Amino acid sequence: MAASSSTATDRASLDALCERSRVRGVNPIVYRIARSALVPFFLLYFRLQRIGREHIPRSGPVLIASNHRSFLDPFVIGATAKRPVYYMAKRELFERRWQAWLLSSLGAFPIDRGAGDEQAMDTARAILERGDCVVIFPEGTRVRRGALGEPRRGIGRLALQTGARVVPVAVIGTEDARRGWCVRPCKVKVRCGRALGFPIAQAPSPGLAAIVTQRVWTCISLQWEWLGGAGVTPREQAILDAPRRRVRAA
Repeated sequence: MAASSSTATDRASLDALCERSRVRGVNPIVYRIARSALVPFFLLYFRLQRIGREHIPRSGPVLIASNHRSFLDPFVIGATAKRPVYYMAKRELFERRWQAWLLSSLGAFPIDRGAGDEQAMDTARAILERGDCVVIFPEGTRVRRGALGEPRRGIGRLALQTGARVVPVAVIGTEDARRGWCVRPCKVKVRCGRALGFPIAQAPSPGLAAIVTQRVWTCISLQWEWLGGAGVTPREQAILDAPRRRVRAA
């Protein structure tokens, strides 16, 4: 009985955070303070290179679709865009009240990956419908090393339902920043392609959403290859993963 009550409370908290993102949006004061501190830090510490940032529209509904290598990705993309961005974050990050308030103030809203993502998708759709910018990672989770993962069709469904322009983005280098709890300096690059437009379809079929997703993913892959990213062989993947296995063993 107690576990059921706790689950209901957690669900209510997540609903409240999603509702805040739909109705109130970012806290402009917190967002500006964080941006004024983080952008110079990223430019110096990560030698952040931002290519094609002029392709992100300054107004109107926009979906930024990117590959996902690190927890830093939403922040470096936010440092690249010239407007506030909203993004999904796993529900566990919102368990502490102060952390939930801070993340929500900076544009994050929770996704409960174990129970489906319809609530998060509805929130993203509402944010786009009011004319704001949402960051989506079509892979659905972090792919830390090697070639890009496989995209899910949620990005295609959102683009068709809202008519938002989609900016394909690739991020490279953030996977090298974190070693355990240490965030070390490294070279990070972000490359934005030209925005894509799609017709509005209120109830797009899974097949149509998959076609749009694949077109977006092809453009992301082009940005990725331009930055020097490429697929790897199984032998190369084993070499990349070896240092991580040694760290775990230690």
